[in-house]
Amino acid sequence: MAKKKIKFVCQECGAEVFKKLGRCPSCGNWNTIVEEVEEEIKNTSHAHALTTAFESPKRIAEVDLTELPRFATGSGELDRVLGGGLIPGSIILIAGDPGVGKSSLTLAFCAYVARNGKKVLYVTGEESSRQIRMRAERLNALADELFICAENNLERIIHHAENLEPELLIVDSIQTIYKSDIESAPGSVSQVRECSAGLMRFAKSHGVTTFVIGHVTKDGNLAGPRVLEHIVDTVLFFEGERTADFRVLRAIKNRFGATSEIGLFEMRDSGLVDVPDASKLFLPDKAEEIGSVIIPTVEGTRPLLVEIQALVAPTPFMPPRRTSDSVDVKRIQLLLAVLEKRLHLSIGSCDVYVKTAGGIKIDEPAADLPIAVSLASSFANRKLLAQCAMFGEVGLSGEIRAVSKARQRIDEVVRMGFKNIILPKKNFVEVSKIASSTKINLIPVESLRDALKFSMPRETPV
Repeated sequence: MAKKKIKFVCQECGAEVFKKLGRCPSCGNWNTIVEEVEEEIKNTSHAHALTTAFESPKRIAEVDLTELPRFATGSGELDRVLGGGLIPGSIILIAGDPGVGKSSLTLAFCAYVARNGKKVLYVTGEESSRQIRMRAERLNALADELFICAENNLERIIHHAENLEPELLIVDSIQTIYKSDIESAPGSVSQVRECSAGLMRFAKSHGVTTFVIGHVTKDGNLAGPRVLEHIVDTVLFFEGERTADFRVLRAIKNRFGATSEIGLFEMRDSGLVDVPDASKLFLPDKAEEIGSVIIPTVEGTRPLLVEIQALVAPTPFMPPRRTSDSVDVKRIQLLLAVLEKRLHLSIGSCDVYVKTAGGIKIDEPAADLPIAVSLASSFANRKLLAQCAMFGEVGLSGEIRAVSKARQRIDEVVRMGFKNIILPKKNFVEVSKIASSTKINLIPVESLRDALKFSMPRETPV
């Protein structure tokens, strides 16, 4: 009889502790430590199963460099995020808030794959087959080669997959799947780890592309990130508010493509629709607003123009508020300090609110200059230079530093019809030839003071 042992595991981060505690010492969350039971005998069989799923060792020079075959999902945006399509034998995790569109997107590309002659097995652990059929009719996702199975038991799921021999397997969701020889409840760290490892072994040994849908915690992180993210080949996150029309699909890990790549979708009655021209989606309807700046940002390999808005308002309350759901608040605090220290703007005692159009998250140094200029514009209540975009990193002394991918940013600004670009002087040296071949006006700056002088001409006070 297998010997059992008791362990205490955090259900948020997967850390193990010696006894049940009120607060996890690893992630700091409260009331997440749960008692779990595991059998010690499983460790050897688990290791053996992992080794049998892969090929034998070989010299590195003998490794075949033939490009891995891919097949399309029917969504250009999803293919872009994946690196060009689906690879047989890969396992992909897609996570996001409830209702953000994970199941709708998955069902739509399952139907496309099935219509192109490939067998697809969609396993649902949360809904009934009838509910999936109703959603498929609404999304026009019915296909002869698309099979549905309502099942929670991992052994039966793999049994069905081995009998059906699909080329694409969907498991929705991993937190509802359980392995019968583990006494922990579905969704626990032990169940999620073992079920994910079992699906990974099946995918690798049978060459079946496997999609796993996962839930996120209240903080927006994947439940049990240390358990899942290291097992799968690709991790995709769905971002976006349920009340908003668009969604952002972001790759944060990809063994077969670029990380930080994004795909953009619009939610309609018929499901999620690709948005190939993202810049039009995020540009303002009304130009030249106070505190509104356009930044050519680069997400993965894709340049897009995004509007950054700032509102600076005096407040009698201390300390003043700094609020943003799109930009790191620490970055805003740093830029406020530079504006107050280097440019002598008494902005530190004001409430500050920063957001981006559509709520898209921006986390790159090139956003420093647009954020700082939008803050100064709102504080001074002055309009900005018309038809102008800008990018650049701001140093602590107020200098403007060069950023990467300047050519891609400028090309996108030109494509969208803007007339002026404020950019770091070092980047200007690299791309100065563009000005002669187009009608764009490149304005190089060395300091934040120079950027404000060019972006807020004196003849435009309000």
